[in-house]
Amino acid sequence: MHPLFLFLTGMGLMAGLERPDVEYRIFQFPADQIPRIDGDPSDWKIVPSSYVIGMDQLKETVTGLGDQRDPNNLDVQVRVGWVKGQNHLYVLYEATDNYWDFASSDLHNDIFELVVDGDRSGGPFIRQMHPDVALRDRMDTHFLFHGVHAQNYHIFTPARDKDWTMVWGSQPWIKDLPWANAVCKYNFQPGESGRLTLEFFITPFDYAPPDRARAVPSVLEENRVIGMSWAILDYDDEKAERYHAFWNLSHKTTMYGDASDLVAFRLMPIEKSLRKPVEADWSFLVISRSDRRVAFQDLSFGNITEWKWDFGDGQTSTEQHPIHQYEKPGEFVVTLSVQGPDGKARRSKVWDVTLP
Repeated sequence: MHPLFLFLTGMGLMAGLERPDVEYRIFQFPADQIPRIDGDPSDWKIVPSSYVIGMDQLKETVTGLGDQRDPNNLDVQVRVGWVKGQNHLYVLYEATDNYWDFASSDLHNDIFELVVDGDRSGGPFIRQMHPDVALRDRMDTHFLFHGVHAQNYHIFTPARDKDWTMVWGSQPWIKDLPWANAVCKYNFQPGESGRLTLEFFITPFDYAPPDRARAVPSVLEENRVIGMSWAILDYDDEKAERYHAFWNLSHKTTMYGDASDLVAFRLMPIEKSLRKPVEADWSFLVISRSDRRVAFQDLSFGNITEWKWDFGDGQTSTEQHPIHQYEKPGEFVVTLSVQGPDGKARRSKVWDVTLP
């Protein structure tokens, strides 16, 4: 299966994003199999091959190579994951290169450049692309605009004697815990060939100013589409002033500074093969605390034909999404039991529903 979905562009679903005929997928890790950031790719064995994004999806847009890929020179595979309830994106980057360039302490380094726009706000987000041309050369624009609504990570592959990434923006704090972490494993020296494994997570932000106290992380939800892309800056000569190639997923060079030039990534549900046939789950909302009126929502998974709610006060319901009014105050144990042709399950929440 190809690592992307084709869909009808006429629907306009991916309006404002580059390559509107493709949509990539972000694998959802189960809560009990969150990948450990240790540079060991074994945690990612549960990710189907259909999620792998390789060199065949990249295009060189700067130095004129176009589609002239050579796996003997550079070969890359990327997997992206997420965990429901978190606001992190997990990434496994695996690459083989015939010449790893990382001896310098500056930006002359093989780089995996990742850009993410968590709320698909779109538009330019670096100072040099500010819509007001008069503001592009002012450094105060950097602190008001650069990287605020979409973020760019220049990830050093590998990093030697420097931070794992340069955040090209006004908020370098986003590269540190608890917002990000990375581990890179390799066994080569500058100028040698070899294989590199990079494992990391980042936190996308809808609003990321220099003052971290004012930051607003992106909300990651199932089936939500975010904007994201990456480019690989491949240096092959430590004396060269410029990289040998700029391979990018967007197929548009300006993806590095304009979020409208990113591509669509969908946050996928958990693969059915990783779930039980039937799983019970539910949530609730107190509609009126004074009246002790509560709405319950079934969130169960599977082919379910029967529901039974025990509200913990002696009352029950067989509706899928009931509304219940409690007669007295208290701390209640509420249980949902579900069943269908593939099995049955139940889920209790102890004292989550507490009413005055």
